[in-house]
Amino acid sequence: MAKLKDIADHVGVSISTVSRVINHDESRVVNAETRKKIWDAAQAIGYRKKQNGKLPQRKKEASKTSFRLGCVIAVPQNKYNHPYFSVILEGIEKGVQAEGYRLEFLRSMGDGGDLHEIQKLVKEHAIDGIIVVEGIDAEVYAWIKQHVRVVVGIDLADLEVPVVAYDRVSAAKDAVRHLIARGHRHIGFIGGVGLGGSIEREKRYKGYKEAMEEAGLTIDPQWVINVNWDVSQSYEIVKQALQQQSNRPTAFFSASDMMAIPAMRAVTEQQLAIPEEVAFFSVDNIEFSAFTSPPLSTICVPKLEMGRVAANLLLDYLNQKYNIPIRVYVPYELKLRQSSGDA
Repeated sequence: MAKLKDIADHVGVSISTVSRVINHDESRVVNAETRKKIWDAAQAIGYRKKQNGKLPQRKKEASKTSFRLGCVIAVPQNKYNHPYFSVILEGIEKGVQAEGYRLEFLRSMGDGGDLHEIQKLVKEHAIDGIIVVEGIDAEVYAWIKQHVRVVVGIDLADLEVPVVAYDRVSAAKDAVRHLIARGHRHIGFIGGVGLGGSIEREKRYKGYKEAMEEAGLTIDPQWVINVNWDVSQSYEIVKQALQQQSNRPTAFFSASDMMAIPAMRAVTEQQLAIPEEVAFFSVDNIEFSAFTSPPLSTICVPKLEMGRVAANLLLDYLNQKYNIPIRVYVPYELKLRQSSGDA
């Protein structure tokens, strides 16, 4: 009678790995290719489980192993070190691993030769589905949509594909409304230009503007600061603005924690107290935001959950559970801390 050791020797893996697969143990992930080899070997040498003498249905197992997945992320920095995107990627990887899959590749944009590299990766790995995290180059994105069976987006504006997002406009409005409720009337904006080509088209700026207009407050264009999503520029440009302009805001709304933190340093270096003289409210709730001095008030975005939901959606569409592009909005919440005069 065939034993687990016989399967292990046949495939070239450990007996414990074979046992996990045969007994459907999900405590550790075994990649889809290895799982298929184990079931093939079990079938070939005539292994039967003692409990019922049956193997799981091969047809179902084979269909699950057919999907090959990839991920493209719109950030040039090291994808594993970025405090916002790394958590989303962790959620994606956990989501696909929970279903017995893995990502064939993770491609970070902005490294040069993006279209050629994506074409190479998709073709080499025979990719069935891709998760695109935020807006990428239009030519690259168009090619992906044309050549990959299923595309799921995270924070994409495309209505033709399923998307997981949070309401950036509403989140920004809630943050600015909170500053207004605390008595601030001169509120600056710190952010960057998106794929729309102007800061006015960026969703978090739209939320800031709508909140200011609803309150009948004037936006001073001198204090709408485009830092190009760059940490060092946020520090330098805010520092220069504070040195050159006398009518400084009493508060700033920042489109991301990564831009707010260096701006806070620029403010404190000008001997201005936070929040007594300049308050701050931001977006993302990266881990570092709780440890700034003072701790940063921010919009808590459920990044890990966004990644998990996107992974589940990708597999659902590959399994043809849906045939229309749905949009899933995850909830956000205000994390009130000392930088806005709270907590």
